[in-house]
Amino acid sequence: MPETKNASTALIDSLNWRYATKKFDSEKRLDDETLAKLLEALRLSASSFGLQPWKFVVVSDPEIKKQLPAVSWGQMQPQDCSHLVVICRIAELDEAFVDKFLNASATTRGVTVDSLASYSSMIKGFLNNSSDKETWAAKQCYIALGTLLTAAAHLGVDACPMEGFDAAAYDKILGLEKLGCHSVVICPLGYRASDDKYAQAPKVRFESEDVIVHI
Repeated sequence: MPETKNASTALIDSLNWRYATKKFDSEKRLDDETLAKLLEALRLSASSFGLQPWKFVVVSDPEIKKQLPAVSWGQMQPQDCSHLVVICRIAELDEAFVDKFLNASATTRGVTVDSLASYSSMIKGFLNNSSDKETWAAKQCYIALGTLLTAAAHLGVDACPMEGFDAAAYDKILGLEKLGCHSVVICPLGYRASDDKYAQAPKVRFESEDVIVHI
């Protein structure tokens, strides 16, 4: 199946091409179509129970971005990128949020909410008995980050996953409390600067036999 082989080769090539971009070209911008595709990839990301306990805050306002290096350990990517995606966890993972998800599930799949009663009990039971819902929700955000990085590479868009930032400061600057969420991880998107020395650095990865185990 040549088409499948070509698609597989293209995927691996794009993942080899991507790297954590250290310096963005601040003059280059994502076009609306490309940005829309990346955000749709985020929306389609997997999550435990399919619950989607997140919000994706897209920052493109230059005046807001100028404030971010100071609360990002001096790193310039949040300012110089085209668009910054702040992946946030939902602040209140309560029964109302679960009910919203179940209502959406029932509508989308053409079933009654009552038919999802056992599923509802499972999700609510897990959340009610969880000792750390915040950590669980944060882990879901990293699943979405992986989806975004892969989609960006596929589309030829540079990205840089970042944990090096002051989450409380981001929450304040972006008004995330009013949005009912808290920042977990950020990902600047755009296009690498021509003088980013890391762009040509060989990718360092362990060999397959060191990290993959077949049982």
